[in-house]
Amino acid sequence: MKVNVWNTIMQLSKERDVDPRVIIQAIEESLRVASARFFSQNEKVQVLFKPEKGELRVFAVKRVTGNPQNRAEEISPEEAHRISPGAAEGDEVELDLPADTLGRIAAQAAKQVIFQKVRDAEQEKIYEEFAPRLGEIVTGIVRRAENDAFVLEVGRTEVIFPLREKLPVDEFQRGDMVKAVISQVIRGPKGPQIIVSRTSPRFLAKLLETEIPEIANGTIEIKDIVRQAGDRAKVAVASRERDIDPIGACIGVRGNRILAISKELGGEKVDIIQWASNPGAYAKAALSPAKVEKLTLTERNEKAIEAVVAKDQLSLAIGKKGINVKLASRLVGWKISIVQEQTNE
Repeated sequence: MKVNVWNTIMQLSKERDVDPRVIIQAIEESLRVASARFFSQNEKVQVLFKPEKGELRVFAVKRVTGNPQNRAEEISPEEAHRISPGAAEGDEVELDLPADTLGRIAAQAAKQVIFQKVRDAEQEKIYEEFAPRLGEIVTGIVRRAENDAFVLEVGRTEVIFPLREKLPVDEFQRGDMVKAVISQVIRGPKGPQIIVSRTSPRFLAKLLETEIPEIANGTIEIKDIVRQAGDRAKVAVASRERDIDPIGACIGVRGNRILAISKELGGEKVDIIQWASNPGAYAKAALSPAKVEKLTLTERNEKAIEAVVAKDQLSLAIGKKGINVKLASRLVGWKISIVQEQTNE
């Protein structure tokens, strides 16, 4: 049968950036499935499809036998003679799908299944594009709001920005630009889902890498990050070179580097902490900006630390709604209790 779909295949391939072979395989598979109504004996259907030459043929091969037992593979001499008058027992005959049936099935396949297969290929391409970009910052345009999320357009791809992943001060309208980090790339039944976040520690880590060359080139290492998104974050850093001050490098001249990051985060305070392997020293640094007078590891097995601070440092050590000490505890991995220093007054 002559078909004229090659131009359509090439056009789809170019428009959707999908290999023409994917589309051809989709057509072949759809023809096999659709022709099962005609070949009703579980025949092994073969498809010869050469779209560049305009050739299409769908058929099943059967062996001529006097007493057919397997109707999927065998055919009686009487039936075989109607197809090929000279066929003898032991010969193989090819049963072609009738031209009118083939034409109808081919048209339906081209209209429905091809586009589905092309869509599947497009979705796989999206997954393969975004999966390696996990943790990367992207900028998207707000297109619409739905199901407790914004839908952003990143390039030509729609990504999901859940409302729970925005900062408390964030207010976005249709058409606004949103900078966020790719936090998840999920294969789903309706195609890949790309989730972005502005509350994830990864977002802050990537902002630090973007703003601070010493982190980008590996001279300074981010050991850990904890956040109460929109309020405060603590970042533990360590230098791989003795003459590099990791805290000074991260803060920048007059605090310009860390202020730029804080501004992007809607005023979130970012504490840069010197990482330490010793839990006591690490906890003392983690309670910054409060000054700690004394530290005691009260329960090593239970990982509990008592930090003694002066009266004027108490509220600073605890922080608004207890955020400072909570974040310090999470950063160090030990429970930190704040105790006011006793005086002789």
